Amino acid sequence: MQRAPVIVHPPCSGGRRVTLHGQDIGRARRPGDIAAILRRAGFPAADLIWDDAGICEWREGGPDIWFTR
Repeated sequence: MQRAPVIVHPPCSGGRRVTLHGQDIGRARRPGDIAAILRRAGFPAADLIWDDAGICEWREGGPDIWFTR
């Protein structure tokens, strides 16, 4: 099974770490941050990743979970 190129890592006190092909490209504090981070990294279709498991893997919660409690 091929791994998704975009990984949104588990939430922590500072938001969620975002990696692209294994490279750390930023930390998101809300959904819109992910698209901005991906655009800066040159990732095409940055706004179309939310529901495509082949492109984006959400770890320990989806786009509605951002910080640890």
